[in-house]
Amino acid sequence: MSLKPKKSLGQNFLLDKNIINKIIDAAKIGSNDVVLEVGPGTGNLTQYIISKKPKKIYLVEKDENLANELEKQYLNKITIIKKDILKIPYEFYSGKRFLILGNLPYNISTKILSEWCLNKSLNVSKMVLMFQKEVAERILANVNSKNYSRITILSKWKFDIKKITDVKPNSFFPKPKVHSTVLEFVSKRKFHEIKDPKNLEKITRVFFSQRRKMIKKPINILFKNFQFDYKKFNIKSSDRPQNIDIKKYLEIVNEYESLGS
Repeated sequence: MSLKPKKSLGQNFLLDKNIINKIIDAAKIGSNDVVLEVGPGTGNLTQYIISKKPKKIYLVEKDENLANELEKQYLNKITIIKKDILKIPYEFYSGKRFLILGNLPYNISTKILSEWCLNKSLNVSKMVLMFQKEVAERILANVNSKNYSRITILSKWKFDIKKITDVKPNSFFPKPKVHSTVLEFVSKRKFHEIKDPKNLEKITRVFFSQRRKMIKKPINILFKNFQFDYKKFNIKSSDRPQNIDIKKYLEIVNEYESLGS
């Protein structure tokens, strides 16, 4: 398939077979898997997915020309969804357990990942995803580091994450101006329960919108009608958002929900 990449959609097609094989090896696709590939482009990864004969393959491709070509090429082997991944209704995810693969559009990759982490309807066994290298570093970051951020907390809440490989620009056509990284996300069997994931999104957003300031300010915003007990969480009002570990953020969410804030 030879269609011209659209700059407006941030299209960079992965051509490097070595990287494609690393993604497939990490995915460990089985005959009972329901695979969701996001941004298949010209189908370079898709053909490898098909060769593993999973139970079902869904492709999400916003570019109608590419989607039509994929539909012609693979006929009854795939189900193609011609939509923006962010506009797919939650009902689509309900009742299925997905193995998700994809080279996410870099300009919206953190938004896509955040949506998936917060989506109660989404049941995932594993995800193998490509990100801009700097974004991957934020996802993998440890507490007290400069890269530790909202997306670190949202991702690590539900997933164990590891780096598969870095990817150079010459692995794509056209060559992007940035380096990339493939990450593997494995769903945790048990994760910290919160009533509404949107509260985790809200609390981390309020904290990290002022990441250089002491946490006293976001705490006062979130708990303005209550006396917040810093000692209960073993934190100080002088701490910065990047000094608070994921477990404590989740406990703060529990406190926020219990007070009906």
